[in-house]
Amino acid sequence: MSVLAIHARTVLDRLTLDEVALWAGVLTAELLAVGIYFTATGAQSTTLRYVLYPFVWINLGLWAALHVRPRPAGRRTQLVAGGVALGYFLVLTWFAGLFGTATGDGAVGLDVTFASPGLGPIVGYFGTVVYVVAVPYLVVGYLTLSYLVYVAALDASRAALPGVLGLASCVGCAFPIVATIVAGVAGGSSAVVATIYTHSMDLSTVAFVLAFALLYWRPGFE
Repeated sequence: MSVLAIHARTVLDRLTLDEVALWAGVLTAELLAVGIYFTATGAQSTTLRYVLYPFVWINLGLWAALHVRPRPAGRRTQLVAGGVALGYFLVLTWFAGLFGTATGDGAVGLDVTFASPGLGPIVGYFGTVVYVVAVPYLVVGYLTLSYLVYVAALDASRAALPGVLGLASCVGCAFPIVATIVAGVAGGSSAVVATIYTHSMDLSTVAFVLAFALLYWRPGFE
């Protein structure tokens, strides 16, 4: 059994009845929200997993908020760790296309696009200089990873945590970069590129879960 599997089994064994009730309530509320959305809007989902994926990101974020606490540290150490986490968050959101420099080709102003819960509502502001887009599950997911990076950075101040952590946690942001490079090299027309973009949400969700697990448990590091 792998180290991560052992940790996962330990976490499940420690769940209290109150936590089980909490998560049952959360999952029920999410399913109800999805049902209400598709009933009220008349929209149809052709792929069920794309409706459920956002809740994987959101629920892991909730799990981290409930179970991960940073160790006590001095003010300077907290500021340094916060700077690392903020930089990491900006890198993630930049490469995910959640903000960037405006091209000046489109309309300027606020835009709201409704979608299934978790995926939407997508709120964007498009200015003459920059644009910012908030996709709920991505924002929650990237804030979660950044928080875990903050906690890891605090731990790194008292133990040798080399750049492996940074590389491991960057799996989530590396995919858009790799996909862009592949598309550029292949001219955007190969079957491989088409497959990558077709399954981009699958791959990014797997990458997020892997990054979350590595940052949450940090196997091999004390």
